[in-house]
Amino acid sequence: MHTVVAVKNLLVQSGASWVLWLLFALSAGSIAIAVERWLYFRSKDDDVRALAAELDAHLSNGSIAAALDALRPMRSVGAIVARAGLRLAQRGSAAADKGMQSAIAAERKALEARLAYLGTLGNNAPFVGLFGTVIGVILAFEQLGQATGTAGAGAASQVASAAVMAAIAEALVATAVGIGVALPAVAAYNYLQRRIAAILDDAETLSNLVLAYLATGEAAQPLPVEPVHAVHRGAAIDTPTNGEAPRPEAA
Repeated sequence: MHTVVAVKNLLVQSGASWVLWLLFALSAGSIAIAVERWLYFRSKDDDVRALAAELDAHLSNGSIAAALDALRPMRSVGAIVARAGLRLAQRGSAAADKGMQSAIAAERKALEARLAYLGTLGNNAPFVGLFGTVIGVILAFEQLGQATGTAGAGAASQVASAAVMAAIAEALVATAVGIGVALPAVAAYNYLQRRIAAILDDAETLSNLVLAYLATGEAAQPLPVEPVHAVHRGAAIDTPTNGEAPRPEAA
């Protein structure tokens, strides 16, 4: 029982105003992160159709160096992923595919940075506000007990009722502020997640285009010609490809 009384006294002394200030600070942080992420995504966005057309023009002519030169000044996620694949083009389409998958994973981590703050705040800000409301209700009943003990019987009910109503009204402000902080955070989180999905889809489109040209180039390479061996009366005869007469080998 002493523990309960000690916790109650601590909450009564601290009050609920610090919860409001905490919610305001958390809201300012969420706004700063949302604006920073929006600016970052804007710098990583490109016209995927124009970029795909430019890559198609270079790769259709087999000019990987020209495609790399065209992608070098671009900062978009699609350009970074395509560059990672084209740099490994000489090692084959499998190596290029692994390089682009690695680039996509690294860019995904950079895009999702600090978004967990928005998701956590959107889920927990109402509970923080509710905590402030509970503290306010505790203060209201504490004031009710003090008013009942000091006032007369007739005046006690009026004073206590007014004190309780005012304290509860102030306590409910914390819940309203918590909900008001959570809603923009959730909206920003959902919007940024959709932007991430769209940016990564564009990068996947360009990586598939690069892989299509690299795989086609590998399939078009001629296979090595092996010498044809013929057997004539128990002796192996090499059939040359330069038009000379066949020379039998000793058995």
